[in-house]
Amino acid sequence: MRYSYQKIISKIGNKPFYINKDNNCTLFKADCLEVMSTIPTRSVDMIFADPPYFLSNGGMSCHAGKRVSVNKGDWDKSKGIEETHKFNIEWLKKCQDILTDNGTIWVSGTSHVIYSIGFAMQQLGFKILNDIAWFKINPPPNLSCRYFTHATETVLWAAKNKQSKHYFDYPLMRKMNNNKQMQSLWSITAPKSDEKVFGKHPTQKPLALLERIILASTRERDIILDPFTGSSTTGVAAYKLGRYFIGIDNNKEYLDKSIKRLNAEFKSRRYIKQEIKKVEKELESVRL
Repeated sequence: MRYSYQKIISKIGNKPFYINKDNNCTLFKADCLEVMSTIPTRSVDMIFADPPYFLSNGGMSCHAGKRVSVNKGDWDKSKGIEETHKFNIEWLKKCQDILTDNGTIWVSGTSHVIYSIGFAMQQLGFKILNDIAWFKINPPPNLSCRYFTHATETVLWAAKNKQSKHYFDYPLMRKMNNNKQMQSLWSITAPKSDEKVFGKHPTQKPLALLERIILASTRERDIILDPFTGSSTTGVAAYKLGRYFIGIDNNKEYLDKSIKRLNAEFKSRRYIKQEIKKVEKELESVRL
């Protein structure tokens, strides 16, 4: 049974925190496990997840040439390897339940958490399709000078199970790569300044990364979910590309930033549509 986007939203037990004016982007302020427990099984086409890295341990990093704390909040503090893995299995199982039979999931993470996620996927029966290496063109330097600068982040792409006939827009990916097969090493810059105009998120992903992921693995009007939506780069990309979006986060500050970004995208698209109509009217008057 294929569920409509509106039907899925109506079945979710939590009250929406935000619904955009086009009624195709919905945010929930809640625990993702709670929300996903009420989403119908086999109803979501694609999931992108950027779960906690559990890195907030009092360390330091470098940003814009300055020493900064890596503490992101209580949500990012580790409770130990076993608890981290238990958590990863729990939320991944919920994702697996709500994915359509041919749906896929993308999970981004650093070395601190991605191996647990990959192992959890194998334990749950996902079929890992690719491990994308996102190369950050201008990464922050390593202040300790005790090991190599972290310049990559892994993005795992997996199908719901080994029987899944997942969707992959191979022709488009080839076209976007000068008519050559696109490889699993993606060189994409960190989020640009105009992507942070409404405030920063500590693990914000570049819009270009999410646009590529969405174009590669979904069709127009597909339903996309982000269980750790943060400032909703996934939502902005989904809206731009004509997909439905469900975003979940516990943090009101980040959701407020999400709303500003989504509203700005709505206004931008409305303005473009108005300008197109003006040009069409002018052309029509010239023809007459």
